[in-house]
Amino acid sequence: MKRDYNQSTHFWGRIWILGAMAAMLAFPLVVSLHYGAWPQIPSLMKALLGIIPIFWTVAVIEVFTYSPMLGPGGTYLAFVTGNISNLKLPCALNAMENAKVKPGCEEADIISTISIATSSIVTTVIISVGVLMLVQIAPIINSPTLKPAFDNILPALFGGLAIAYIKSNWKIAAAPIIFMVVLFILIPSLARSVGILVPVGSLISILFARLLYKKGLL
Repeated sequence: MKRDYNQSTHFWGRIWILGAMAAMLAFPLVVSLHYGAWPQIPSLMKALLGIIPIFWTVAVIEVFTYSPMLGPGGTYLAFVTGNISNLKLPCALNAMENAKVKPGCEEADIISTISIATSSIVTTVIISVGVLMLVQIAPIINSPTLKPAFDNILPALFGGLAIAYIKSNWKIAAAPIIFMVVLFILIPSLARSVGILVPVGSLISILFARLLYKKGLL
């Protein structure tokens, strides 16, 4: 039964991934065809050389890092809708934790897919409402009283999520937290490379957990 579910998920997931890629590329292609304005290849390659090593590397790393946690359905849906590390992954992990299931099982795959789909719908609705009301709410958001709160939404979100996972096993959490804190203090500019450092933190957690296990501390 699970094999049939996975086969169906992969079949439709590939179709929607290709469809999403076609939709994303359709607008610039149509604009270029209509106006006859095409990017100059030397300028395009020069610009791509600055981002390809980062974004293509992160893209490959994220697939291997997030897929085992999100499951097939959640993976396809998350990579189409985007914002995985900031929104989709925390949402899926929190839903699995509340349901008391571990990533990798059939129940976790279904819960992950439902939670990511719900997150995507809610995000789309909120963004749509925000765009429609942007002129009205802009003075409120940019007011000196509320601006500090909006500047710290993501740290507050991840701080709340982090406490739950740190409490579940603080020994394993200690190593990546200490490493990242020291790294960001020494090299603050790396804060812009979070996408690359997430898999690094995962690898540190795995290696440290194995060390603790071999020492009999887990």
